[in-house]
Amino acid sequence: MSAIGDGLRLAWGTLTAIPGPAPRQVERAEARVAMAAGWLVVLPVTLACAAAGWALVALGVPSAAAGFLAVGALAWLTRAIHADGLADTADGLGSGRDRDRSLEIMRRGDVGPMGAVTLVLVYGAQAVLLGDLLARPLGWALAGLALATGRLALALGCAAWVRPARADGLGQAMAGCVPGWLLGVAVVANLALGHLAVVGAQALGATLTWWSWPLAIALGAAAAGLVLWRATRRLGGITGDVLGALVEAATLGVLLGLAIG
Repeated sequence: MSAIGDGLRLAWGTLTAIPGPAPRQVERAEARVAMAAGWLVVLPVTLACAAAGWALVALGVPSAAAGFLAVGALAWLTRAIHADGLADTADGLGSGRDRDRSLEIMRRGDVGPMGAVTLVLVYGAQAVLLGDLLARPLGWALAGLALATGRLALALGCAAWVRPARADGLGQAMAGCVPGWLLGVAVVANLALGHLAVVGAQALGATLTWWSWPLAIALGAAAAGLVLWRATRRLGGITGDVLGALVEAATLGVLLGLAIG
């Protein structure tokens, strides 16, 4: 039980900027819990941001603007940690350089042209899709869950078959720590919660189908999987930056799936 408690504390401290109790120890077991349950740990924060966006829409703020503000609030409450990873990964993979040079570019931390364009496109698309979702019945709950579900990509990026790209850093500490069965449990739990949210939205008149959430999960997994495949092919494994990129790619895929469904 101590590993579970410390893992949840690790997830909260890593994925949010909100103060909380620190884990007493951080080893492989705690990392496993943090990466598998990160989406659930951050759910209260994403729901709060989505609820704030919904309130703005209810007050007459254009949905796209409300979506941008909700996305911005979430970035602020998470130290924009995933935005940094997305930009650095885009710069490294988009550089066209070899593995070592790409990792060096990613380690620098400054944002180049590829990173800047990727940030604008990904966050802009997320905001517009989120704003559309906020205008639907029970849209704030669906939006909050969608934003949290993007963090499910952390479990995929840290699955047992994934290796670190470096011998140091967050990627080395987290890579391979989530066994396949635990990844499966996390996905099933998310599917169940998403199904309940969709059923609730349908009862209030939302035009969603029974397959809306499975489609959202599938597109989110596909987006994250594509980034993971590209990163491991070029870099030989993952880094902390790659994990951030997986989160934002998955979030965009989930929101797109809900827009289609």
